[in-house]
Formats: sequence, structure tokens, C-alpha cells
Amino acid sequence: MIRIGLAAYQFKNHDIAFNLSQIERAMQSTQGAVDLLCFGESFLQGFDSLCWQYDKDASVAVSQDSDCMRRLCDLTVRYGADLLFGYFEKDEDSIYSSCAVIERGALTHNYRRISRGWKEPVADGHYQEGRETRDFPYRGKRFQIALCGDLWDYPERFKTDGTLIWPVYVSFELEEWAENEADYAKQAAAAASRALLVNSLSDDPKSYGGAFDMTDGRIIKKAAYGKEEVLIVEVS
Repeated sequence: MIRIGLAAYQFKNHDIAFNLSQIERAMQSTQGAVDLLCFGESFLQGFDSLCWQYDKDASVAVSQDSDCMRRLCDLTVRYGADLLFGYFEKDEDSIYSSCAVIERGALTHNYRRISRGWKEPVADGHYQEGRETRDFPYRGKRFQIALCGDLWDYPERFKTDGTLIWPVYVSFELEEWAENEADYAKQAAAAASRALLVNSLSDDPKSYGGAFDMTDGRIIKKAAYGKEEVLIVEVS
């Protein structure tokens, strides 16, 4: 049995130090209760942290071998739980919207979003999408990652018999969430029978967070909107 925590926590744009402290706070509060703690899309920097000028954004994005990533690796050892989180990744002269998995002090899987919806039309060739989608093993089970618009644009690329983890950033009003929850569950079912969605809270623009545990297109369990919460689910 794998215990997964979906951390619907607040991030602040342009404030990696705060967002790192949020990750550590969630790890402290769930220590011993989860094996893998998951955060939303681009949680590390905040979804609206890029200005689409490469000379500036190159200092916002972080590489896989950065001090920041090493600190996150250290946290997984300190608290005995692994991490999955979205971030803006710098690789040579390219920037990606990525999602990292860190296990027991080492980055073991890195996924790069394949859909274009994360970036503004003014983004130049430095801002890239990934090309590969694949399952990855975690503690003897199979998992797949999709980031936000990936599942709307290319659901066929994410079909898996394993568990799909779907970090997003969606700033719906509460009324919009009430109208669209079922659509998200249905869309997830186009790729996987079991899917776990995690969204972040933010103040500007206002995002109410939330997290869903979904099976066969239905929401089985969810976190409350508008407050920080770790929704803990089990994968057998």
C-alpha cells in the first residue's frame, strides 16, 4: 500500500524561499503518514513567475542540479517522505514547465509538459515543451504524470494501467469549480481508471486550490476549497 498526500497548499509567485518553506511545512505535518507528497503545477516558483523575457526568466527557472533541488532532496531524507512537484526547469538555454519526483534523496523522474498552454504567445524559442510521456515505477507500482492542459490536449498520450497524477493550476471561481468538477473527472478517465488531481492556492490571481481522488470518471474523495489541506489517499 502506498500512501499519497495531495498537498493543496498556497504558493507565492516569485518567492521560492516561501514555497520551499510550504513544502517543508507540509512534510512536517504529514511526517509518518505519507510515502509521497504531491504539489501542484509550477509550485516551486509560482505559476505566474515568468515575464517571458529569457534573460530574466533564466534566473527564475532552476536546473536539476541546482542548490534548490539539492535542498529538496535533503528534505526527503530528513522527513522520510518522497516528493512530486511542478517547477520551471532550466536546461542549457531552454525553459520547461516540468514535474520532478524525488525519492530518498535523489531525483528519479522528471516530466516536461507537452502542451503549450503554460506559456504566453510572446514566448520565444527558449520556452519549450517536452516530447516524452511514459509510466515510471514507484515502490513497485506504475504511475504517470500529466500537467494541467496535457490531459485536455493529448489524453491519448497519457493512457496508463497505473495511477495518473495530475498537478494543475486552475484559478476558477468556486461557482466554476462546481460546474466543472465532473468534467475534470471525466477527462482524467480518458487516460486512467485511477487519477489524482492536485491544485494550488494563490492570492493573485485568486485560486481556491483543491484536490480530487478520482476513479472511473467519478470523484471519490476531495479536499475542501479555499484552505490548505493534504488529501491522503491509498494506492494498492
